[in-house]
Amino acid sequence: MHLRLGEVPTVIISSAEMAKEVLKTHDALLCSRPAVFLGEVVFYNCGDIAFSPYGEHWRQLRKIATLELFTTRRVQAFRPIREEEVVDLVKFLASKSGSVVNLSSRIFTLLFDITLRMVMNKKGKNCEEFKTLVEDITAIAQGLSIGDLYPSLKFISTISGLKGNLQRIVKRIDKFVDPIIEEHLSNKKQCIEDEDMIDALLKFRKDNVRLNTDFSLTTSHIKAMILDVFIGGSETSSTVIEWAISELLKNPRVMKKVQDEVRQVVKGTETLINEVSLDKLKYLKLVIKETFRLHPTPLLIPRESFERCEIDCYEIPSQTRIYVNAWAIGRSPRHWIDPEKFNPERFEESKIDYKGMHFELIPFGSGRRMCPGMSLGIATVELGLAMLLYHFDWKLPNGTGPEELDMDESFTIGARRKNDLKVVPILSTFSGFN
Repeated sequence: MHLRLGEVPTVIISSAEMAKEVLKTHDALLCSRPAVFLGEVVFYNCGDIAFSPYGEHWRQLRKIATLELFTTRRVQAFRPIREEEVVDLVKFLASKSGSVVNLSSRIFTLLFDITLRMVMNKKGKNCEEFKTLVEDITAIAQGLSIGDLYPSLKFISTISGLKGNLQRIVKRIDKFVDPIIEEHLSNKKQCIEDEDMIDALLKFRKDNVRLNTDFSLTTSHIKAMILDVFIGGSETSSTVIEWAISELLKNPRVMKKVQDEVRQVVKGTETLINEVSLDKLKYLKLVIKETFRLHPTPLLIPRESFERCEIDCYEIPSQTRIYVNAWAIGRSPRHWIDPEKFNPERFEESKIDYKGMHFELIPFGSGRRMCPGMSLGIATVELGLAMLLYHFDWKLPNGTGPEELDMDESFTIGARRKNDLKVVPILSTFSGFN
């Protein structure tokens, strides 16, 4: 669908076939990013991976992400962090067994605390202000700036106070992060198992200076990349777990089946589910896949064409903004039987996966702009969800039935629940925390 949003020529992609054309066939011509207000102000003049336009700067950042931040070795090195924080959540919920808890809030806190330790080796209880700043950015990001729709009216963002508000948030981020970067500069780690992401970024910068390369990784670039990780690691991953639990509460048959699998595979009264057991949880993986289908990030971060090209007989002019509607594709009756139904079994005999090669399911995008942190996000989601299902049975408060559960969505950077998920955890007899 072609339209003009304000002054900006825009194409909306809502089918798997057209998504393949954009994300694969013509990826090289359509992989840039438009200059959007949020990226310019909050992400240090689009100095991050997500908002950076296509070019040498972006290629270098992508190289850092794939070769330093999100390697298989580093994902494994962060495993103890994931395990410790998930166990802390289970202990908290065990202490509240039989009482109503705000699970949405607890899951976001879990993912934020995991990300905080992976990025800068800090504990969440000392970083509440920074957590609030990340939440503020996420809330502001749900709306388009008037300047994104009408570039000639960018000044309105200044008059309205939006730009000033965001600049104040950035100053507070700087006040928090700058001393931590300085601290890392004076405390060098000896091996990857001891490194956090700031260590890895500073090491890359030092090596680049030593090799006298043309690319300079500035402190602003480091802070922009840190924000990318926090938005993706906290907001997106917590949304997946939140919706998975919501859908399971709505579908008791599926809840029983996935809990039976987790408890049969893990056996005994384990307090922690290890990686070997996680690999055996086939139905859990289908539940996660089905959650990605129904509740992806609604619109992938917009792309921009930097040359004219033709897609399916349609001409796409240079500097056209392109949105891929992953939410519509995931619910399209052209691609899915009973698309509104939560049915993990649909994937049992299907080769469709979320790793960027099947365009019916693209929660992480595809092509050059695919999310580089996918493997880290999946590792966190699988462990968190499996532990919640193993250690607890779940009920809705006040006698609410599954059919009454509110499933309204709020479209921000992800598709979060409009209203927080409040539930009653019941500590299972399978749990080692009894």
